[in-house]
Amino acid sequence: MAVPPSIAARVKELRAAIERHNHNYYELAQPTILDAEYDRLYQELQQLEQEYPELRTADSPTQRIGGQPLGELKPVHHAVPMLSIYTETDIEDTGAVKFDSGIRKKLGLIDAAPPVEYAVELKFDGLAISLRYEDGLLTQAATRGNGEVGEDVTQNIRTIHSIPHRLSGTAPEVLEVRGEIYMNRKDFERLNERQQASADRVFPNPRNLVAGSVRQLDPGVTALRPLSFFAYGLGDVRKWKIPARHSEVLDTLEKFGLPVSSDRAVVRGVEGLIKFHRDVGARRDQLPFDIDGVVYKVNHLDLQKRLGFRAREPRWAAAHKYLPQEETTVLLAIDVQVGRTGALTPVARLMPVFVGGVTVTNATLHNEDDIRRKDVWFGDTVVVRRAGDVIPEVVRVALQGRRHSIYQFKMPERCPVCDSQVVRLEGEAVARCTGGLFCPAQRKQALLHYASGRAMDIEHLGEKLVDQLVERGIIHTPADLYRIGLVALKCLLESVQLNSGSQVESVQPEHYRKLASFIRDMGFKIADDKQAVKLLEHFKNSPNDLYKLNLIALADMERMAEKSAQNVLAAIEKSRKRPLARFIFALGIPGVGEEVAKILARHFGSLDAIMSANWTSIAEQKKAIQKENANRKRKGEPLLPQLLEGIGFEVMDSLTKFFAESHNREVIKHLTGPNAVQLEVQAPSVTYGLGRLMGKTFVLTGELPNLTREDAKQRIEAQGGRVTGSVSKKTDYVVAGVDPGSKYDKAVQLGISVLDKDGLLELLEKG
Repeated sequence: MAVPPSIAARVKELRAAIERHNHNYYELAQPTILDAEYDRLYQELQQLEQEYPELRTADSPTQRIGGQPLGELKPVHHAVPMLSIYTETDIEDTGAVKFDSGIRKKLGLIDAAPPVEYAVELKFDGLAISLRYEDGLLTQAATRGNGEVGEDVTQNIRTIHSIPHRLSGTAPEVLEVRGEIYMNRKDFERLNERQQASADRVFPNPRNLVAGSVRQLDPGVTALRPLSFFAYGLGDVRKWKIPARHSEVLDTLEKFGLPVSSDRAVVRGVEGLIKFHRDVGARRDQLPFDIDGVVYKVNHLDLQKRLGFRAREPRWAAAHKYLPQEETTVLLAIDVQVGRTGALTPVARLMPVFVGGVTVTNATLHNEDDIRRKDVWFGDTVVVRRAGDVIPEVVRVALQGRRHSIYQFKMPERCPVCDSQVVRLEGEAVARCTGGLFCPAQRKQALLHYASGRAMDIEHLGEKLVDQLVERGIIHTPADLYRIGLVALKCLLESVQLNSGSQVESVQPEHYRKLASFIRDMGFKIADDKQAVKLLEHFKNSPNDLYKLNLIALADMERMAEKSAQNVLAAIEKSRKRPLARFIFALGIPGVGEEVAKILARHFGSLDAIMSANWTSIAEQKKAIQKENANRKRKGEPLLPQLLEGIGFEVMDSLTKFFAESHNREVIKHLTGPNAVQLEVQAPSVTYGLGRLMGKTFVLTGELPNLTREDAKQRIEAQGGRVTGSVSKKTDYVVAGVDPGSKYDKAVQLGISVLDKDGLLELLEKG
């Protein structure tokens, strides 16, 4: 059906009017019509586009509501790299002097030469973005990324009212505009008020909220966020005569309908730079959005071209920062938060104070050492700074306002979330919870660590899926990964609601009797056999098919396809057999990395031996060896090999506390129980005590019959001996097998004792 000319003309008229009103409202803050009248125009346009779909275009105001959710953000290769800008951290006037002097020197200007002309503007605190217009139509929006490759966020950017879908006037064939997405403080505070009222997450600062909003996979979410945009430069440009000055470029972008900050100027020389920096700094708090400095740019583009670039920064521009904003307030209390990795962080609870445009009630104190160094006590008047203009922190005590409180902070010995013991490792400033397998605060991170490639290597179990499994209550500990079918079954049971009139005659009785029996065998309670009927909708004729139940549970996660669910389950199944060392590392014990896990697995041979080890006794023996070695060193005698080299006393304390927690042991019990993980273990390779072979150095060479080199090494180390790779005067024994090679010859030459396999075994038995 042909579109009547009058309808097409009306659609064009409505779009122009709505965009004009958007500009007046969002950019000029000067609305010219009532909201009800605006809504009437918008609804009329929506209705006409529904009746005549061929009139609906990408640049229509109705397309700002957001499209379908994306599966992922696709990469975008920038035609012109999005470079960073040099930051001058000297916040005084001398910072401007340094920049101007450098420019004059690079241009080869003598002292008597006229001052350089600069374009000066604000340094916005948001997210850099690139907008590509082709023949005036917005075709692509991309983040900076690494400067060479960013992410396609076009759908999300279309929802921002201040960004025109079509440029005004005669636009170039290609015009790539660079700018900043930001959020006004009042919009940010109103959004947080709504979040708080609906018991949703409160956002910490505008910058992070902007970044998260722009990179949303669901444009509908972005559309709900009050984002704004300022243009400040160019990228790729085709078939357009670019103005001679940067300031003229910005003026032209504004004529195209793009928002450009009015807080900009053209100044001459260092005096102009200093004045602009001071003037903006004086009214920084009154700006409606956050900035952390101003930007200086050589105004003439031909001079910019002469100056060129260094590394990934233009030589013709610099950002001149401001001092982070500070205020004083009273420290009311210090709480402790437990992070995703188990780190305990002290958080200052403050008398509300307005700092840098934001009301601050909480601030970080980093760690216990930080509190001691700053000598912070409850009731003190403290100086609060928004570090980097983002994260509030307590900087110092304002001594003139000090109250002589009797309450001083002490890091708790038990986790405030799960009541597990707390440890602090050597070389670390933070204290950590030892309940990683159980602690709710660490649940997601514990699962991700357990599934990581260097631990149990469960492919396809990524952050997004873990978030959903935890938030829906399907997974609580790593052990639930191997019981996901049972956990999902429990969730299904809890949701079973049988109507009083349910007909069960159509279901074969043996099916629900079998299912009910199976459920009871798994330890779940049901009122009667008939409660199993509902579950038959999922199981059909296979009441014992846990694999199907697993698929049902996983496929429900974020519209996951059945094939993806099968991949996850296959990876979980594959992880059931892993070496002991990888399992120990996967447990996430504070201080136990891959190397420590390997040492533990090699020396103990089994998980039971590690869990039952008397670490107090081991620590005493380790100290005894250290003392003996100190004596030997003074006498110039050979040193004894250290017991469990690479495992310090703090790690031993961490192991003690970790395995002392009943909930950790319970999770490990389920992890290593029936139908869970079957560890690839080895024979114990160490006995604790100084050992007969303590201080003896061995070299293994050639092939030993029916005895692998690794097994021989472990058995020597079990008696306290040390195995090295080369023969020297310090070598005590060379163990030679078939085809021993040059190491045997050197041993004979040096008069070192040579043992065959039987000689080694005899020596070990005597040990």
